[in-house]
Amino acid sequence: MAKHVVVVEDDESITTSLSFLLTRAGFEVTVESDGTKALDTIFAEIPDVLLLDVMLPRMDGYEVLRRVRADQRTSTVPVIMLTAKGQPENRETAMECGADLFITKPFANAEVVGAVERLAG
Repeated sequence: MAKHVVVVEDDESITTSLSFLLTRAGFEVTVESDGTKALDTIFAEIPDVLLLDVMLPRMDGYEVLRRVRADQRTSTVPVIMLTAKGQPENRETAMECGADLFITKPFANAEVVGAVERLAG
């Protein structure tokens, strides 16, 4: 059975690219474009890995991550933060919220796919 990845990103070109790359690598991919809908999806279909943007409509990625970590069902799901906000304080905030990895945009496709493969086990 394929590992499930939830991609939470509001940039359609990025979600299209990530969906293609991850599907080609053998993952089942679900995409959400805002933080509130993402939480509903994450709690309904607990993923093997979560790719999470910081800047999202309705609820930012940091708050999504806090809620994912606070819920017993999802507290150990590996989370990769993808963001254009690459300043040290953004990385620190992501790690304090419980991110496993922090990757800045623009990113290398192989880097993201490799990270998902490692975290998905």
